[in-house]
Amino acid sequence: MTAFGRVISVRGSLARVGLLAESQMPISEVRATVGRFVSIRCASSVIVAMITEVSCENLSSADNYIAIASVDLLGEILNASDKAKFQRGVTNYPTIGDSVDLITSQELRTIYAPTGSDQINVGFLQQDRSVVAYVDVEEMLSKHFAVLGSTGVGKSTGVSLLLNEILKARPNLRIFLLDVHNEYGRCFGDRALVLNPRNLKLPFWLFNFEEIVDVLFAGRAGVPEELDVLAEVIPIAKGVYTQYQNADRIGLKRIDPKQIGFTVDTPVPYRLVDLISLIDERMGKLENRSSRIIYHKLISRIEAVRNDPRYAFMFDNANVGGDTMAEVISHLFRLPANGKPMTVMQLAGFPAEVIDSVVSVLCRMAFDFGLWSDGVSPMLFVCEEAHRYASADRNVGFGPTRKAVSRIAKEGRKYGVYLGLITQRPAELDATIISQCNTLFTMRLANERDQALLRAAVSDAAANLLSFVPSLGTREVLAFGEGVALPTRLRFKEVPPHQLPRGEATISSVPSVTAGHDMHFVGAVLERWRGATSQRDVPNDPVFSAPPAKTLASAEAPMLQPSMGLDPDRFSLLKKPLR
Repeated sequence: MTAFGRVISVRGSLARVGLLAESQMPISEVRATVGRFVSIRCASSVIVAMITEVSCENLSSADNYIAIASVDLLGEILNASDKAKFQRGVTNYPTIGDSVDLITSQELRTIYAPTGSDQINVGFLQQDRSVVAYVDVEEMLSKHFAVLGSTGVGKSTGVSLLLNEILKARPNLRIFLLDVHNEYGRCFGDRALVLNPRNLKLPFWLFNFEEIVDVLFAGRAGVPEELDVLAEVIPIAKGVYTQYQNADRIGLKRIDPKQIGFTVDTPVPYRLVDLISLIDERMGKLENRSSRIIYHKLISRIEAVRNDPRYAFMFDNANVGGDTMAEVISHLFRLPANGKPMTVMQLAGFPAEVIDSVVSVLCRMAFDFGLWSDGVSPMLFVCEEAHRYASADRNVGFGPTRKAVSRIAKEGRKYGVYLGLITQRPAELDATIISQCNTLFTMRLANERDQALLRAAVSDAAANLLSFVPSLGTREVLAFGEGVALPTRLRFKEVPPHQLPRGEATISSVPSVTAGHDMHFVGAVLERWRGATSQRDVPNDPVFSAPPAKTLASAEAPMLQPSMGLDPDRFSLLKKPLR
């Protein structure tokens, strides 16, 4: 059969191919358009290339060619020991006159054939639907991955598909998913623990100094004088608590808490009652009215946050104490998994002012646990809407959260903490962090800045594929990087209805006729709304109708007596007129 075309020039990783007029291929086969793979027959191998441009301009009438195509050389198929094998890169370059054909289905299967058991089936090639698209789990996880795409292109469904396939391939891998819009609660069935403000226990003393300040000052910059007081008393409060824990009998001589050696960031328990007592004690020694007001404001700030029902997940048992760090980490990060290796952290119900701090604590603890356990229990940390927490603009967002995510991106793989980023605005994401993701799944992106960032992030051989990004259909993906054999245009496979993210599965823009949107409906919504900021149980709440999770070791927490020497009327000083 006559060749489809011939090589007419070669330059580096690029070649130009003349498409022959006398090709005997049927018209339907000669769809040599951008994005199609071709094979170049060389002496010792078959080079796989992708068409990036086709043109018939400036053709000489004397030529036998109907068009000229530019191709990127991507890899080669070697026939070693009677078994064809694909490898990236080109060792033997084509020469002028080598024949070129459209790639066959068998050659595509050779390229995308699973090389071991560590592969997941995510869909099929757009070019040939009979060829299954596999992703290498080890390469994808150990070198981090990102899923990018605008709203409405099937990004959430793609994430559900990827994570469910990873759970199948790696049943012992722990996965922690930050679910910003509460979409994924039902996607993983009984393999996932779903956490929300109602059943989360994240004690305030696990927050480091920057994080607790962010909570107390509701995301605003702290008052320097108040921060100085906090930085002084928090380590002492930790020392006071440790003394209580270690005291065998009343009257035992105690060491000065200041000499115990804790810092403001040491993750050991302390009690709010001790913290307030220490601040109050310092306030009582002051004569200056303005200085006392600073201390008074700080106490009021702590009390206000402590008594806010929205912060109950942090301050429950704040005055009882108890070192529950082991139970909290075991519960959050599924150690042991007990059949649920995945945690879905639903963030939509948390106070907006505290979300950044909570995410910072979770990222930091995930990394630190991997660090101090020498990575013996790997975990995948998946961050939805990642541009919120690791913004390219240093003036946006919470610095410690960016630092925590960045630390996982840069060093996490050494300690078995892998990162998955999902975002619709990659241009707003810290470039250092996204550059650490070596496998990219790119769905439709219309924004020019996002496309420019992608062009900078992928290799030259794949860059020409990015011209497809604005025109990709729903569920269509361009996959680049270590996890896939070649830069590939593929289509995610169908996701079973029970694994669809909730937003896509249930929310419709068409109002239901049978919904009965009357005053009872409005009243029920208001009950849930008010219940989010009160301590009452909310009737008719479908989200929280499940039985509450077992409280973490609260019964075993040591019951401590009120702080020694604390005056019950300690606030009377504040009521006296200051002269």
